[in-house]
Amino acid sequence: MFAFKIKSKSKSSDARIGEFSTPHGIIETPCFMPVGTKGTVKTMKPEELKEIGSQIILANTYHLYLRPGHELVKKMGGLHKFMNWNGPILTDSGGFQVFSLGTNNTLAAKQISKKRHKDKDLVKITNDGVEFKSILDGSKHLFTPEKVMQIEHALGADIIMAFDECPPAFADRKYAKQSMEKTHDWALRCKKEHEKLNKNQKVKQALFPIIQGGMYDDLRIESAEFMAALDLPGIAIGGLAVGEPRETTWKMIDLIIPHLPKNKPRYMMGIGTPEDIREAIKRGIDMFDCVLPTRLGRHGSAFTSKGQIHIKNEENKFSKKSLDDKCECYVCKNYTRAYLRHLIMENEILGIHLLSWHNIAYLHDIVKTEKRKISPTSDF
Repeated sequence: MFAFKIKSKSKSSDARIGEFSTPHGIIETPCFMPVGTKGTVKTMKPEELKEIGSQIILANTYHLYLRPGHELVKKMGGLHKFMNWNGPILTDSGGFQVFSLGTNNTLAAKQISKKRHKDKDLVKITNDGVEFKSILDGSKHLFTPEKVMQIEHALGADIIMAFDECPPAFADRKYAKQSMEKTHDWALRCKKEHEKLNKNQKVKQALFPIIQGGMYDDLRIESAEFMAALDLPGIAIGGLAVGEPRETTWKMIDLIIPHLPKNKPRYMMGIGTPEDIREAIKRGIDMFDCVLPTRLGRHGSAFTSKGQIHIKNEENKFSKKSLDDKCECYVCKNYTRAYLRHLIMENEILGIHLLSWHNIAYLHDIVKTEKRKISPTSDF
C-alpha cells in the first residue's frame, strides 16, 4: 500500500528519484509540499495546485482540531472530500504549533522560548502529553500521543505524523536529551494507537516518526537509529530550520543520513527556500514543506532566478517585465511587474493569489531542475 521505489540515483551526490504509493495516488520524489494549514493553501484552488505540479499538500492537525474540529471533518467524508483535493495529503501532529503558539511567538528562531517552560498557564508538558490553551478562545486542551492519532485518523490524511516535542534551536544538552527521550516514548505510543486504529479502516494511513535530538551529534544519531528501528513506512527529520545557522542544519542532516533506511522516504520538515531545497535534495531528502511561498506572496515578495524581489519597490512601478524571464509559469507569461505591484499596493486579493501561484510553481520548477541533474535522460 505504501511502497517506496527508488527509480534513479545521482552519480555525484546522495540525491535520488523515487515513487511513494499512497491510497490517493503516487508521489514522485523529491517533492515540495505546499502547506494548507487550515485545509486550504492560501488563495489557491485545488485545480490550480494540480495545474502547477503540486502532488501532495500538508494540513495542520492543531488548527483543524480547534476549528472546524476533526469530528466535523470526519462527518463530511474526511479531509480529501472536505477540501475537494483528490491527491495525497499529509497532516502534521500539531506539536510544533502547541509549543510555538503557546507563547504567542510564531518566529521559528524563538518559537520555544524559556518562557514556555516557566509559564505553566500557557503550555504544560508532562510525560503523558501537553496541556495547552486554544489560541481561539483560551479554552484548555490536552494532546497525548493517543489523542493526536485519533484526530489524525479522523482527518483521514494519507501520511500522518507522530506527536513529538520540538526543542529550541539552542536548547542545552540536558533539555535536548529529555525532549528526545519523550519524543521516542511518544512515537512508540503513537505507533501502538495508530496500528489499532488502522486495523478498522478500509483506507489505510501511513505513520511517520520524527527524529529529534537538538543540535547534538550523538543525540541526533541516537534518535535517527531509534526511529528507523520502528520500521514505519517513512521517516521525518524535525527540529531543524528553527533558527540555527544553516551550516549546523546541514551538519545534522549529513550526520543522520547514513543511519536512515535507504528504502523509505525521508521527509525534512519546514524548509522551502530554493537554496535549502537544492541542499536537501543533494543529501537524499525526498520530501519537504514550507509556508514560505504563500507567506511571501501575502507580503508582496517573489522568488526569482536573481534572488527574492519585493514587488512594492519603486523600480517595479513602470516595469513591463515579468517576475522572472526564465520562468514559464502562468503568472510570468501573463502579468507585468507593474500590474502585480499595483495589485499589492491596493491590497487586492488577486495580487496575493498571483504571487503565491508563482512562488509555488517556482519551487516545483527548482525540484524538476534538480531531478534532471539526477536523471538527465528523463522527461520532467
